[in-house]
Amino acid sequence: MEILLFLLAMCMLAAIVGPWVMRRRGGIRQVEPGSPDAADPDTYGFARQEELDVRMPGPDQDLLDVLDVVQATQDWRAASQLLAGTPKEGEVRWQRVQAFAGAASLELAQQPGKGGSWLRAWRAEAPKDAGGAAVHAEFLVQQAWRSSSVGSDDFRIILEEARTVCGQAALLAPGDPVPYVVELAVARGLNYTPEQFDQLWAKIIDRAPAHMGAHIAALHFHCEKWHGSREEADAFATAAAARAPRGSLLAALPLFAVYEHLPEVNLVQGFYRSQVVTKAVEGAMYAVHSARPDDPMLAHVRHLLVLFLVHMERWSEAMHQLIRIDGHVGALPWTAGPDPAAQYTVYRALAVAGYEANGGSPATLPH
Repeated sequence: MEILLFLLAMCMLAAIVGPWVMRRRGGIRQVEPGSPDAADPDTYGFARQEELDVRMPGPDQDLLDVLDVVQATQDWRAASQLLAGTPKEGEVRWQRVQAFAGAASLELAQQPGKGGSWLRAWRAEAPKDAGGAAVHAEFLVQQAWRSSSVGSDDFRIILEEARTVCGQAALLAPGDPVPYVVELAVARGLNYTPEQFDQLWAKIIDRAPAHMGAHIAALHFHCEKWHGSREEADAFATAAAARAPRGSLLAALPLFAVYEHLPEVNLVQGFYRSQVVTKAVEGAMYAVHSARPDDPMLAHVRHLLVLFLVHMERWSEAMHQLIRIDGHVGALPWTAGPDPAAQYTVYRALAVAGYEANGGSPATLPH
């Protein structure tokens, strides 16, 4: 029994320490903070941890300006106007709906019973506003996952309400895929049957066949920890990547499938250099290099690449991703934890340390 307990303790230690401690190959060694030998991310112009924006994966100045106005005045009209002017067929509308809903949810958490009053006013004063309905549906989804235990009565009640509001939003904007993308999280929480899920997915594909955000949300449903399996998730991601048009970030979807099935305790030496991981990373790198520079989902892929590239000790490539995303951390893998900014800065510091230990410097890193 004592041996079993010892082995369990060692596994837990490996899970905690493993991700942070790099092998000595390449010359990396741990030093005290403030030591002259410590790598300094500030020399690369990176934002301080407290300055990192946890709301979005990348910059959207129009959204930030409107969020500032809405939260300062508690007037929803600027948000309505922004969404009304955002094309339905792209990814930006989905990200903005998420951001508005997240802002209202955070306000409510900080000021119970009072925060997010602008969203309640929006729905009451403009019940036929498609943007308001979509934000309300996403708000309910976020509330269910954040404030209730999965599978509890409260959880199901909130998601049932979210499903109703998704239907209202879809009727108000027939060509908009966003209400159906929101419903993907409802499908996961309420355990839709495969037939129900396929019907929902068909509605999304009809409206936006290459919608990266929708594919990531659907991938969760197919994962082993929800209603599918590792094989089912891999098949879904691989099929989407295979039929992706040139320039589409769907080629990176297999990397998200690998991430969703990372072992909680990795005791296999070289896991991050395995054929499965390497192939998925190369696919994501190809997607990043071939995508439009203004693709709103590009930052999502870059953030996930940072995690894998650091574990693979591909320091230069990790740094090339970091200089393009730094300042925003509202994306996987950082948002999977309670403190996205802290998680991100740990990996950023490891990338800087590895880069410099192998001869890199700010002068050798082109922007």
